[in-house]
Amino acid sequence: MKTIKLEKSTKLELLNFKSIATRTFWITSIAFFLCFFAWFGIVPFMPDVVRDLGLTPDQKWNSIILAVSGTVFARLLIGKLCDKYGPRLCYTWLLMLGAIPVILIGFVQTPLQFLICRLFIGFIGASFVITQVHTSIMFAPNIVGTANATSAGWGNLGGGANRLGMPIIAAAVVSFGIAEVDAWRFSMIIAGVVCFLMGIVYFLFTKDTPNGNFKELKEKGELSISKKDQVGFTKVLKDYRVWILFLVYAACFGIELTVYGTMDDYLQNTFQIERVTAGNIVLSFALMNIFARTLGGFFGDRFGKKFGLRGRVLFLATILAVEGIMLATFSSITLLPLAIIFLVAFSLSVQMAEGATFSVVPFINKKAIGSISGIVGAGGNVGAFLAAMLLKSKSAVAEKAAIAANEGLGAEVIQAAQSAASATAVSTSFFIIGGLIVITSAITLAIKFSTEDETENAVTNNEPKLALADK
Repeated sequence: MKTIKLEKSTKLELLNFKSIATRTFWITSIAFFLCFFAWFGIVPFMPDVVRDLGLTPDQKWNSIILAVSGTVFARLLIGKLCDKYGPRLCYTWLLMLGAIPVILIGFVQTPLQFLICRLFIGFIGASFVITQVHTSIMFAPNIVGTANATSAGWGNLGGGANRLGMPIIAAAVVSFGIAEVDAWRFSMIIAGVVCFLMGIVYFLFTKDTPNGNFKELKEKGELSISKKDQVGFTKVLKDYRVWILFLVYAACFGIELTVYGTMDDYLQNTFQIERVTAGNIVLSFALMNIFARTLGGFFGDRFGKKFGLRGRVLFLATILAVEGIMLATFSSITLLPLAIIFLVAFSLSVQMAEGATFSVVPFINKKAIGSISGIVGAGGNVGAFLAAMLLKSKSAVAEKAAIAANEGLGAEVIQAAQSAASATAVSTSFFIIGGLIVITSAITLAIKFSTEDETENAVTNNEPKLALADK
């Protein structure tokens, strides 16, 4: 087996732009940010979309579910493609092709067209996997958890920044004489064009590895793709640790997505606050990604250095348990200031758990980082889908019962009863989810590493030799 030594960076030097690792870190983080910005870009405009296209409540919910569902399949596929073709080409094509449905949604005229576009826009959520693969290739084991978590956290900001950014873009569009009713359309078109241009930047200014692109390494005989890769992928699917991490990511990122998407209404219904106030609280929750994920990766690296690979798992299980406890506790609080404290604690712990997850992923199988990242990343969206279905089912049943019980008492009374029933149903769901997260944290402890893996990790702080070619 021919091997080469990848010259991975042992430091995250954010201002050292001469370093290919640093340059890649910034470009992949920005690309991830733009993808998430476009993915959730339609959210601030949903009232306009509902009015413009005449969406029913079911169609609105289905559009949310489709956006999440499309990402599951894309993440499963993109990880394998990264192992075969390299993250540079995969990200370039994802950005350029993914921009198409983002642009097209600005031209939709029917609910069906809107739903189809939302499904395909969800594919750009696979950008997370490529970002994690690329930073895993660029940074050594002693810093890879921090690098992965920071790039992911800063990229995730796109999902919150669009709450501020999209209305600003819409206002700018209107200032140029575009009708206000069409501002959401032009805003999405602009977001799509920016993603397309970012694909060109990614192609021109990044490399697959510190040693060069996959194509160049193939030409030098240092990288060969053969049928062995398919066997490797089969082994990945059979590795129980991968599926535990799939479940873990469902319990952290999946729940963050769901909580983020339902918290506005929950805060309004439970604490009778204005929509703007609720929106600002939720925005603050999302903006914690600036540092919270990084903390998870940082402590994952520190525990790994002190206690070995097992230490990374122990930290992940601990912070996951804290996440579940914080969400379950938050669900039972009816005093707003206290609720905000526990919501912040939940936000901090859930995002740290996400960072800690991808401080473990690179060590499961270094020859299949892309495939593993894709499977684990898909787990997040599966978790979001299942949690959303739980919330939707419980809330729908409770609201229908409240409407029936207060029939004939006036619109205001019915609306108040409906809001209270929804708040109670969501609160119960949050408590159940919190308990399931704690159970998941216990399951996490089943992740084990071989003596050889632990020894290799202890011997070096730099990246060990990586097999990139066949005999």
